[in-house]
Amino acid sequence: MTDTELRTSGTTESTVSGAWAVLLPAERYEAERLVHHDTLELTGLDGVARPRPGDPVAVLVDEPLRLVALGRVALATAETREDPDDPLSEAGPGELVVSYTRRVLDEPVPVDDVALDGPVTGLDLTAWGQLAALLGPPPARRSWLVSLDLPIEAASPAEAVRLFWSYVQELGPRELPAFVSPTGDELAMQAYVLGVAANQDPEEDD
Repeated sequence: MTDTELRTSGTTESTVSGAWAVLLPAERYEAERLVHHDTLELTGLDGVARPRPGDPVAVLVDEPLRLVALGRVALATAETREDPDDPLSEAGPGELVVSYTRRVLDEPVPVDDVALDGPVTGLDLTAWGQLAALLGPPPARRSWLVSLDLPIEAASPAEAVRLFWSYVQELGPRELPAFVSPTGDELAMQAYVLGVAANQDPEEDD
């Protein structure tokens, strides 16, 4: 399933009465950039307007205001994790679940003339449509090779694999460089750390 396909799992076919803007805290935006999620789950929204399943959503970040994703409200899950990057974090009640339909997390689009009054703000459908139009057509998808190389000392191949996954879980995308290149063009390989290109050649830093 691609970003541009509408994910209907967990949503209802109710008549849409309005649209919504969701403002992500900076740290949550960074978490969404690091690890792929099909849905955005937000908690701690007591006292704010509650969107209905099926309502369209524009996901934004502030300072400056930028559009980073589109989605639709899905049915809330029974529970969600406090830290979306940590599957072992303490679980809490689900609040607002947005199924992504389009992401531009790596290239946010500047937004003007949208007044937000909190983490969730009601929009009319015309305003939401204008935000969605800012994204233009989705880019073509292509095949990529992604690798992670770790030198590991171990007594056996099986132990080396266990240690590898331990390091991956412990360090994660915030510390480990992943190497990505278009399929068939390995010479274009680039390292990424924290979701952005990172130079791994110490000689070039001198």
